[in-house]
Amino acid sequence: MEKFIINGPTVLHGNVTIAGAKNVALKAIVTSLLTDDEIVLHNMPQIRDVHLMLDVVESLGAHVRIDGNTIYIKDGNTKGTIVPLEIGARLRTSSMVLGPMLSRYGNATIPNPGGCRIGARPIDRHIEGLKLMGATIEYDSKDGYFHAHAQHLHGAQISFLKNTHTGTETLMLAAVLADGTTILKNAAEEVEIDDLIALLNAMGANIRRSGNREITIVGVPKLHGTEYAIMSDRNEEVTFAIAALVTKGDITVHHSQRRHMKSFLEAFEKAGGVYKMIDDTTTQYFYDKPIQPVDIVTGSHPGFMTDWQAPWAILMTQAKGVSTIHETVFENRFTYVEELRKMGADIAYFNPVVNNPKSFYNFNWEDKATETHQAIRITGPTPLHNAITSMSDLRAGATVVLAAIIAQGQSYIYGVEQIDRGYEHIDERLQSLGASIERIEEDAVV
Repeated sequence: MEKFIINGPTVLHGNVTIAGAKNVALKAIVTSLLTDDEIVLHNMPQIRDVHLMLDVVESLGAHVRIDGNTIYIKDGNTKGTIVPLEIGARLRTSSMVLGPMLSRYGNATIPNPGGCRIGARPIDRHIEGLKLMGATIEYDSKDGYFHAHAQHLHGAQISFLKNTHTGTETLMLAAVLADGTTILKNAAEEVEIDDLIALLNAMGANIRRSGNREITIVGVPKLHGTEYAIMSDRNEEVTFAIAALVTKGDITVHHSQRRHMKSFLEAFEKAGGVYKMIDDTTTQYFYDKPIQPVDIVTGSHPGFMTDWQAPWAILMTQAKGVSTIHETVFENRFTYVEELRKMGADIAYFNPVVNNPKSFYNFNWEDKATETHQAIRITGPTPLHNAITSMSDLRAGATVVLAAIIAQGQSYIYGVEQIDRGYEHIDERLQSLGASIERIEEDAVV
């Protein structure tokens, strides 16, 4: 276990290269189970969740070789169809192996998946879709495993009741080798899904976006290996853009994905931030004038992503006035608020008045606990001070780190493994921008 020691406040300046997208990398690894040929994946981020997913495919018999940001994976004639509890339960996306395993071997046994503690995050939408494709899946509460079987997966027309990014990808991975045609309706539209589609098509799949929020997959008998470079991470770019503005600094981002960040860039400019397009893949973000309050409502693509709202909250603590964030995707994603309050932030919870919340919110309304809230009200600007804090999930971790960078004094941040799930060497990259941040073992003497 490790912790960060951060001394603030610091103004950040310099250049940073965005790593490969976590939300593509994990799914790209799963594609290796769809073929006996080698898959070569470039621009893979060196993050904890990538290594956890590699553990999953290795537990099923795949051979893995890592060379920097390139990963070579070859299915070694799968030795088994069971993902061990101690491996699969660490990562929510471990459930995505269900489709490939059922398509090729007819059986799959996976533990109830884990990962960041962000709301209930049920996989019921994935399970129901696989059942429509011919699978039999039962959950055994005694052993904590899903037991899945399928003589042959077949095409189906599947309509998601709620937008589901991972559900869309899970069923695509199942449908590529299924008999017949699968049509996914109300499918997620995120660009990361398009990147996965491009990878699968490079392997010989037949997938296309056939309409508004609709994806058509025509099953093929066999897929082959390929070499593919995944896109860079929009969420990481947003974090560095906010870091530039909130520290009143100047950060130039390389491998920029700004063309896929319209809703964020609109809010960024409303808040007073400035961005300059250097070239197609380079964007400069900088502070120019006092930060202004902006109200945010999260939503599915092309809306303001739920992954962006936690870092955005720290920006709003420095805005002159009152701003709000209304979370509509998850039922419990304000765990970082108490950590910011420790540092002096003025944040209050509230529940907006919403007609028919069951249909309005993207999560299962029955999963919402009575004590949780769907919105926060932030009053600023508020000087932040040092504190001892912890990270509860990946994006909350980035938020607490940014808070410590602009806070007065020395802060200690525990739970570093959470931010390591999705940010490659975040401490070293922030150091290169001028931050005073040190990673040490938690039991070391300070």
